[in-house]
Amino acid sequence: MESAPLARKHPEADISRTALGGPTALWRGLPPLLAVVLGLWGLERGPAGGSMWRDESVTVQVAHRPLGGLPELLGHVDAVHGLYYLLMHAVYGVWDGGLWALRLPSVAATAVAAAGVAAVAHRLAGPGAGTRTGRTGTRAAVIAGSAYALLPPVQMYAQEGRSYALVACAVVWATYLMLAERWVAYAVVLLLGCWLHEFAVLALLAHGCAAWRSRGWRWSAAAVVAALLPLAVLSARQARQQLGWLGRPSWQDWTAYGVLVVAVLLLARGLREERRALRVAVPLTLLPPGLLMTVSLVHPWYVDRYVLYALAGLALLIGLRLARADGVRARPVGARAVWAWVLAAVLLVPWGGWSGRLRTPESRKDDVLAVAAAVRERARPGDAVLFMPARRREWLLSSPGTYAPLRDLALARTPAASHSLWGTELPAAGIRARLAGAARVVALLDPPGQPLDPYPAEAAKREALAAGFRLCSVTGVRGARVAVYARTDADCD
Repeated sequence: MESAPLARKHPEADISRTALGGPTALWRGLPPLLAVVLGLWGLERGPAGGSMWRDESVTVQVAHRPLGGLPELLGHVDAVHGLYYLLMHAVYGVWDGGLWALRLPSVAATAVAAAGVAAVAHRLAGPGAGTRTGRTGTRAAVIAGSAYALLPPVQMYAQEGRSYALVACAVVWATYLMLAERWVAYAVVLLLGCWLHEFAVLALLAHGCAAWRSRGWRWSAAAVVAALLPLAVLSARQARQQLGWLGRPSWQDWTAYGVLVVAVLLLARGLREERRALRVAVPLTLLPPGLLMTVSLVHPWYVDRYVLYALAGLALLIGLRLARADGVRARPVGARAVWAWVLAAVLLVPWGGWSGRLRTPESRKDDVLAVAAAVRERARPGDAVLFMPARRREWLLSSPGTYAPLRDLALARTPAASHSLWGTELPAAGIRARLAGAARVVALLDPPGQPLDPYPAEAAKREALAAGFRLCSVTGVRGARVAVYARTDADCD
């Protein structure tokens, strides 16, 4: 027997749109406005010229390639990001606005997602939802949408030129469409999120906890899985190359997940009678990261940004719980709800310090623009450049004005010609031969303490520099070192 519909018709809704025009405008407008303000604050992330880390550099260089070469690239690597690269190619085609063009799509997506979290909270807590009133629904919507915009990881990826904010936006609005039982639109929007990053499919499992008895959801889920299958098959072939750098979840990952579980349990404790809200918010918060971490014990695939959208569930719980606490605080039992505001402070008050740091280069693993600036300061006309390891070529690919004048000693085929992200390099003998004719070499290296690649070509680079050159200088920049090698003391000066 089919369950009762997820969507509920609220006679009071028409009243809230008229008599409560002000509050309606508040819950619809405040969360996305807050997300935009936070997104634009320090968007360039650093001093004049800003900063950019290696993944964003990949976005820049791939999105600037000719569109005809994109299918061949995706056939070799990064298929999971193909739709996002296509979108950014279109953005740069309209406006090649540097870091602003790179990050504004994520800012916009976060604002739309915050509006979506507010809309979901309003539907779960608004008129007709149990004993709630339209005013309580407005409070829940404002708090939930604003909480989402304030969460530090959401702020972080709102200012990053990658797909994660867009994926979260798609999952949030798919959640709303699920509650409204608009199944065709639900399938389309969730599939869009999955094609932006296939781990968005874990949200489908979370949605199933609330909607699995609905025939519409079952058909939609089947359609999403079927349409995602080609991408899943292709990206599975690339998994070793794509995710080979990952290890199993660390104790810090498990600790963070444990804190999340405790927060969810405390928030859900005050919403025990609101089963529909719990069936939506709790699985969305806990299932995607929990499942991905568990799978990663065998196949290391977990990175927290891959399931950024799970924080929408946490924001919903915060909004619903605090709206209820606010609604009962005038009653004798209101004192018991003080803990909810204390928990909210523990979760949200530290955002000030975190937010400030998120807008500095130190918040990312490296800074490719700082690397390029260091190379410009130290390189001379005719100098050679060597990337150790080869994948660090990404540090200069997004700064062609710095990279082009240098002789790339190890390069055999460019990234575009080889349909790869970093190009292909010569074998060890070819690298040694080219180094033999170089007088000065600018070498780009990982920070101290990083493991050295054991491949013969990488070993040849290190051995040839140690045997035939002297180290003139080493400059540390965020996440990298820029070393200058020369044959003689005179070439060092």
